[in-house]
Amino acid sequence: MKNIPTDLLRTFVSIADLGGFTPAGELLGRSQPAISLQIKRLESLVAKPLLRLVTSSVELTAAGDILLAYARQILALNDSALAQLSDSPVSGKIRFGIPSEFASSLMPKILGSFSKAYPNISLEITCALSRQLLADNQRRRYDLILALHDDPHDTLNELILVDELVWVGGKTAIVTSHTTLPLVLAPEGCIYRKRGLERLRQIDRKWQIGYTNPDLSGIQTAIEQGLGITVLAKSTIPSSLHALAVGSDLPELGHIGVSLLEPDSAGNPAVDRLSEFVRNSLQGN
Repeated sequence: MKNIPTDLLRTFVSIADLGGFTPAGELLGRSQPAISLQIKRLESLVAKPLLRLVTSSVELTAAGDILLAYARQILALNDSALAQLSDSPVSGKIRFGIPSEFASSLMPKILGSFSKAYPNISLEITCALSRQLLADNQRRRYDLILALHDDPHDTLNELILVDELVWVGGKTAIVTSHTTLPLVLAPEGCIYRKRGLERLRQIDRKWQIGYTNPDLSGIQTAIEQGLGITVLAKSTIPSSLHALAVGSDLPELGHIGVSLLEPDSAGNPAVDRLSEFVRNSLQGN
């Protein structure tokens, strides 16, 4: 059986995240020729090309897409094992701001796994709308912020994920062709709400907000009771709900960006560990 060295996987993931050999080399402290040799060795081990050059950037091949998800999981397990066995475990307290839309879906599982891997790091979690977390008078209250952005291109190097927005319903069928579309949404300021209403206005679709709740679990319950449909990021749809097909009555919603920000860039080992753990978990989800 062949074994893939984790240093090759870390280089491969860095190239995929940063979009090129040069920035990956700068991050890992290696020259571009050294990075190229690592990728050649990795491609030799898997017997498939993983990257292709497109103009001035690098893209993943189909095999590269498959390996990337595995690579993130392997690196996360590797780093967690080392953290557990370390004689000098990382410790500290992290104030982490999370958008309300993610607080009831992906993040509890991710943060639960992180706490098991790093028991000496305590987490103080605050859930709020991204607009509130990023406000000038609020963002310095956090060591790390997971935020949603209406335009993925606005997040620059802090972007970790691009997610598709979809219409979501429950087992109780809502006839979307009815004259007035019943909606279950978060309050004003929510990116999902803003995008959904904008797109409905563009097609002159009549709608009515029958239920408003800032928490995803509350929205989920309302939809399960047949009060309407909502807008969610595809990766956060609860198992009891499902995405609805777009058409003449339900317009496409486009995508949003998800970024991970450290308001204080001074460098904190505990924050760095959480940042890497969340990044790998979300991108490998």
